[in-house]
Amino acid sequence: MSKSSAHKISKKFAAYPRLNPFGVGKDITAADLIDQSMLAYNGGRLREAAQLLAKKMLPDDGFIGMSLTGALTPAGLGKSCLIPLMKGGYVDWIISTGANLYHDLHFGLDMRLHSGTPFLDDVELHEEGVIRIYDVLFDYNVLLDTDAFVREVIQGPEFQRPMGTDEFHYLLGKYVAARQKKLGIKDSSVLATAYECGIPIFTSSPGDSSIGMNVAAMALRGSKLMPDVNRDVNQTAGIVYHAKSTGHTSSVFILGGGSPKNFMLQTEPQIQEVMGIKEKGHDYFLQVTDARPDTGGLSGATPAEAVSWGKVDPDKLPDSVVCYTDTTIALPLLTAYVTARVKPRKLKRLYDCRDAILDTVKSKYLAIGTVTKVTTSRKISKRGSSVGLKKKLPARQPDRRRGGSTGATGQVAASYGQLTPLRP
Repeated sequence: MSKSSAHKISKKFAAYPRLNPFGVGKDITAADLIDQSMLAYNGGRLREAAQLLAKKMLPDDGFIGMSLTGALTPAGLGKSCLIPLMKGGYVDWIISTGANLYHDLHFGLDMRLHSGTPFLDDVELHEEGVIRIYDVLFDYNVLLDTDAFVREVIQGPEFQRPMGTDEFHYLLGKYVAARQKKLGIKDSSVLATAYECGIPIFTSSPGDSSIGMNVAAMALRGSKLMPDVNRDVNQTAGIVYHAKSTGHTSSVFILGGGSPKNFMLQTEPQIQEVMGIKEKGHDYFLQVTDARPDTGGLSGATPAEAVSWGKVDPDKLPDSVVCYTDTTIALPLLTAYVTARVKPRKLKRLYDCRDAILDTVKSKYLAIGTVTKVTTSRKISKRGSSVGLKKKLPARQPDRRRGGSTGATGQVAASYGQLTPLRP
């Protein structure tokens, strides 16, 4: 090959390192495995996710919000991954399904869950009083005893009022932490760890779990406990505004999708679209999901789509990463990577200053917000309809999924010369 040809090739691929991995040996660490061997397809996306988290999201005391969906805590990921991330200061606030927090209680109360198999007779399990979550098995009494614990705790006087779900989970976590101490166990419950570390945990659908079911049952007995969802919406927006207004980045670390994903991302439209406060969107977007984007569901919605809503800063879109894999595979690897590559950070203890955070965004909104139509800095048509407007559509976002030939996109085919290069 001539020097000129070599120069052209090197210039052509200047932004892309050579794919030339080392052999995997018996002594390789998880972090080195990710950096050195996960070079393409969703392995490559997992490497990008790990490096984004370690090199851009966590430095300079950036704010990290994590959303949790899927049955993660019954699979043990609360103890194995979430608690180390929380105690190390790698996660600052959380939005979770209620189910993940309910099943977290089993571990905080030292109840037994078992690794099983999905290939069992569920009718027989029902008759024997065994509950199955895919391949996780436990006795029906685990549910009954956990329910009883929740009901006994929330009948206390401090629960007899409306409150945000972050405050509810903080108070509940206090009782779980006390029970752990009595049982002689530690680092077993996400709720207890959040209480100890001052990490606010919200749930976007308070009634959609066994915790919410027990709260509802106690209301029939006269309990005054009521989730204050308005406080949650404004409090989460306040956390993001607090991050951005104090010169920090705001990053979202999304495990799965669903309602917690939207509840976390909607903080920016709440600030911009509803409150009328000038903002650009979250700085970094990292999602682990197995949901497809083309069905229109929120779980599969891409960061590019989130930009159109103002949820993600368009200038930071190239840094966004979506890794299409199972969270039970990705989260242990990401946890191992970040704890190896990034020193523990000082806890922000955002729960401790929740009132001040809310007051700040409230004052800003009352100073510049309006009941009438918000004046926006976005370049949009003043007309109510887009009919007749000539629009330039953005370039299509490639579907960066598994890398197989069967699912190869038109963009990939065009790069091979198999199709005429696609036009927007």
